[in-house]
Amino acid sequence: MSLDVETPEPPELAAVDPNEYEDAEVAGGEYRRDDLEALLREGAWEDAFSEWADATDMDESDWAIAVDLGLVSRFDFFWDDFADRVGYHAPGLPEDWKERDLHPDLDSWGTVSAINAGLTELGQIVCETLKEEYIDWEADFEAPDDLPDFDE
Repeated sequence: MSLDVETPEPPELAAVDPNEYEDAEVAGGEYRRDDLEALLREGAWEDAFSEWADATDMDESDWAIAVDLGLVSRFDFFWDDFADRVGYHAPGLPEDWKERDLHPDLDSWGTVSAINAGLTELGQIVCETLKEEYIDWEADFEAPDDLPDFDE
């Protein structure tokens, strides 16, 4: 399946400690958000979005809800120096979406699941695109000398 929609603007990355997210545990304190935001604007976001849109299971109505609710702008990307990777936090719809009456077209758990899964997949593809095609820096973390050598 593919999603034929206009590529949204990349998110502006806020200075949030990623350890505040339920789904992230990051060592260190230099998250290189300014660098990542610049790379997103230089083409990483558009490249990743295009790749994601070509394969996503989200349809246009699911995407319209995500856009109406401003979810795309709430993505966060950060450098995880310890793991030598780009980490992310994908926005999503809360479990109490029905009680909160978030959107008039939001009417099923299937739609909620499609939106949450689709945004998670988009976040992962953005991270992979950044790391594989845009980032040219190395992790600063150096392992201690007393770690066992498992290669021998």
